[in-house]
Amino acid sequence: MANEKTAGEKLQEQLLLKRENIGMKADDAVQAAADAFCEGYKQFIDACKVEREAVTYMIQMAKGQGYQEFDPGSVYLPGDRVFYNNRGKALILATIGTRPIADGVKIVASHIDSPRLDLKPNPLYEEGQIALFKTHYYGGIKKYQWSAIPLALHGVIVKKDGTCITVNLGEDKGDPVFTVTDLLPHLAKDQMTRSLKDGIKGEELNIVVGLRPFKDEKVTEAVKLNVMRILNEKYGITENDFISAELAAVPAFEARDLGLDRSMIGAYGHDDRVCAYTSLMAALEVKDPDYTTVTVFADKEEVGSDGNTGLNSNYLKYFIKYLAGTHGLSGREVLSKSTCLSADVNAAFDPTFDGVLEKRNCAYLNYGVVVTQYTGAGGKSGTSQASAEFMADVRNILDDAKVYWQTGELGKVDQGGGGTVAKYVAALDVDVVDVGVPVLSMHAPFEVVSKNDVYMTYEAFKAYIRAK
Repeated sequence: MANEKTAGEKLQEQLLLKRENIGMKADDAVQAAADAFCEGYKQFIDACKVEREAVTYMIQMAKGQGYQEFDPGSVYLPGDRVFYNNRGKALILATIGTRPIADGVKIVASHIDSPRLDLKPNPLYEEGQIALFKTHYYGGIKKYQWSAIPLALHGVIVKKDGTCITVNLGEDKGDPVFTVTDLLPHLAKDQMTRSLKDGIKGEELNIVVGLRPFKDEKVTEAVKLNVMRILNEKYGITENDFISAELAAVPAFEARDLGLDRSMIGAYGHDDRVCAYTSLMAALEVKDPDYTTVTVFADKEEVGSDGNTGLNSNYLKYFIKYLAGTHGLSGREVLSKSTCLSADVNAAFDPTFDGVLEKRNCAYLNYGVVVTQYTGAGGKSGTSQASAEFMADVRNILDDAKVYWQTGELGKVDQGGGGTVAKYVAALDVDVVDVGVPVLSMHAPFEVVSKNDVYMTYEAFKAYIRAK
């Protein structure tokens, strides 16, 4: 018969790897579910542009689903749901499973910080009758991308008396925005001879914040004074209060559907809040897991995971130690039997810049969640490589749940590299693999993801924490 497969076609189907585009294979119901899921994600990413905002948002959602603040002295039973708030900048959610905690826990660990421009401790100055903020960039950025775009100011100011003032300025339509200026091309002859890396230098990332002077001829730096007057009237602060502030300038963009087919989302902070949201929604949905689930939303990943809110500290270990202790176990006994999905993004194939990726071993948009066995640089330095056994377990979980997934490396060998929180969780004697969403323009002020990949990442996390 004409439609009968040849022996070679049958053998090819049995033996060879076949990548599948979700748009070609999934039915309309899957596509509709992905689109609907991403509407909630867009709301989340617009509301959570710094880690403190993400923690506040997620705790509110968790409380609505029955989570209570963790008490180290309490004994928790199957089905109990708790959260641990680490200094307002990192969060752990846990749902107690039906299996003994001695069998280990299932961890999903994402991060909620993203590259940005942090204000320096003494940021406000005046030059040429213009008031500006000095910044210190946070994370790995291409500095030139952060000039000539609208910026919003987010964060907190803590006064000497302990009063904490929340700042979110530049997001509402009635708010002013801010910007880093750039040279006009007519006068950029010298600038254009710089390397791209130094097209805009770190000390040139100065944010314009005001122009009108305070009307008093006896005052020096009258524009700076007027800006400080406005801040004092709005927030009740003085210039000294910047010393005890955490303020960041972030893109004042809203998340938008991207493409004529609305198949993608363009937004600031997909890395890694797209994995934070997908793992959050999976954790909220699975209320009766077999294994105890521990969902981590970490800070400081973009700067090496250091500090007491990053996963290179001990708060995750201590949390699991407390859980174990209520059952007469040590944290070491539980951790050594635990597994983890390090929920972080990977680079997607970009046809405009295809030379940096090895096409047989990179992730593609619209091919599903990407499983990354190792990251690192050069000869796999600075990474945790998942074992073959754990890779097989993850394959089975995803296939059984009919999740569209793919594998991918972070670029060609010796092209560059990067890392995730995986190695810090692995240091606790936990089996770990990176699982997340492929991204275009990673670390840019406006990153791109596929809606289908976002949804499949949610399905992957849900399948993992449900697996027996």
